[in-house]
Amino acid sequence: MVPIAVVLILMISFGSFVVSLLGLVVAIVKLAVKNNRH
Repeated sequence: MVPIAVVLILMISFGSFVVSLLGLVVAIVKLAVKNNRH
């Protein structure tokens, strides 16, 4: 069995990775929209 602590650490690290990835995508989209409007 996998310890619960290991599962929690993996979930937290994966969650923070997903959040940072979403933030990066949102920033890129905002920059693209700003550049397209001129």
